[in-house]
Amino acid sequence: MEEKYMLAKWINNELTTEEINDFKKSQDYSIYKNIKEYSAQLKTKEFDEDDLLNKIKLRKNDSTKVIQIAQNWFFRIVALILISLGVYMFYQENNSVVEFVEKGHKSTFVLPDNSKITLNSDSELKYKEKNWENNRTLHLTGEAYFKVAKGKKFEVNTNLGKVTVLGTKFNVKARNNRFDVICFEGKVKVDYNDKTIILKQSDKVSFENNDLIIQKKTAETMPSWLNNEIVFDQEQLKNILEEIERQYNISIKCDLESTNQLFTGEIPNNNIEVALQIIATTFQLQTKKVSNFQYELKKMDEI
Repeated sequence: MEEKYMLAKWINNELTTEEINDFKKSQDYSIYKNIKEYSAQLKTKEFDEDDLLNKIKLRKNDSTKVIQIAQNWFFRIVALILISLGVYMFYQENNSVVEFVEKGHKSTFVLPDNSKITLNSDSELKYKEKNWENNRTLHLTGEAYFKVAKGKKFEVNTNLGKVTVLGTKFNVKARNNRFDVICFEGKVKVDYNDKTIILKQSDKVSFENNDLIIQKKTAETMPSWLNNEIVFDQEQLKNILEEIERQYNISIKCDLESTNQLFTGEIPNNNIEVALQIIATTFQLQTKKVSNFQYELKKMDEI
């Protein structure tokens, strides 16, 4: 009761300096302060307080002060309740679920409609859980494999393009300026700039620097990275080294000048020595281990 009395006096600016200092030490002061600031922004309908006060005096002369205070408290408490509800509803409506995987790891989770998603290393996925049935939109940074529940439609947005699906299995990768989509089952629609492509089972499409670079069938039945392999198709050395860094959570220094040579093939993501040796052999480089978390790639005559 004492706390409620102090709160009411604080709302009505009736606390002494000593009482204010004691009130600020309370556990919930910060919450009350925020609510009060929001409630101050509310506007209530203007009314003639003097007229109302005179009517009250005629009924009961000795109750004027009590009724006036109660009146002020009533409107302020109502405002606090409305603001609290508004803040809560705004938070619930705009709060997003964020799934993030650090370098060197993978993670699998289930969406509200039982669709299953596996995030690859150094990837992030955001979506709004509230009202999911009417707003199945996801925002992906990095790479993910989707197994969409039958009959459940949703969109996957990236900074490079968008994929619209209905009950299917597919993989999306958006790194740097390259956008890769593989459909393993069902059908997906890929939107990239002003291009729209429909992918069916075993179709693969890749874009880079605003150009369509790959559109073909693939023999893959699921993402290679789920089986501890990384498959590259006409990939630049810079992109390959960055992907190795993500998968192994290491740093690779490479002073090689830019090259037009592209790499197509597989490397393991559970054996760093073998992975680097494949790349070194392909690009005529040599590897040097600086520490357990740092490697160098240089021309053969520089080692």
